[in-house]
Amino acid sequence: MNEMTLSAEDIRRKAEALGPWFHNLDLRGVRTAPEHFLGDYPNVKFRNFADAIPKDLTGKTVLDIGCNGGFYSIEMKRRGAERVLGIDFDDDYLAQARFAAEVLGCDIEFEKLSVYDVASLGERFDVVIFMGVLYHLRHPLLALDLIHEHVTRDLMLFQSMQRGSNQVDPVQADYDFFQADHFDSPGYPKLHFIEHEYSHDPTNWWAPNAAATEAMLRSAGFEIVSHPEEEVYLCRHRDVEPPPWSGPVYPVKGPAEGASK
Repeated sequence: MNEMTLSAEDIRRKAEALGPWFHNLDLRGVRTAPEHFLGDYPNVKFRNFADAIPKDLTGKTVLDIGCNGGFYSIEMKRRGAERVLGIDFDDDYLAQARFAAEVLGCDIEFEKLSVYDVASLGERFDVVIFMGVLYHLRHPLLALDLIHEHVTRDLMLFQSMQRGSNQVDPVQADYDFFQADHFDSPGYPKLHFIEHEYSHDPTNWWAPNAAATEAMLRSAGFEIVSHPEEEVYLCRHRDVEPPPWSGPVYPVKGPAEGASK
């Protein structure tokens, strides 16, 4: 796909009309979020773990879950991925991502879809990106189970906001009912529940510690291959028994179900 033939001023006006942006993209010299409170985000974070993903994705398929403004979808296409599909549950993010891809001449598909509905895609992808979504979900472990069971063929790049200790304790396979001291250890898996708001965001529901993040990934069937950045994990799909669900599951959907940061 060729880049859109728009002037810098045209791009700036369109980008402003589609704002506010959470991804600070470089659209041919026009920055979409130059005053981002995290700096040049997400590039400032991505450069810490960019080498964890193969630089050459020729012939590979990529699914970007919670694609937001399209940063990771665009980066994967730049690495030569044959097909990139970005999904999100937020129409504003999808409009931003489509515009960014068009401006940069990237042939990327975008679709409105909840993370809970990924099975409807009916296919598996070589690389799944699940960045900045987990803590916005009412049902985070369900989302990981569905991603593992239905859409991951090989690799998953995962990130979640983490709070609490970075210590990771070895955990026994079982504990006696009257043994409870391990729950108080900073390195025992803990998933902190946010009832109201965190950082002025009512869609922040969870804040796992490092041990909980790793335990949840393993529980869903993923092998942790590397941990290139404090909150980022590169995982590989393992063949495991399907999760023991009883009957259909109908999660409550909200504005952030499948939408990412």
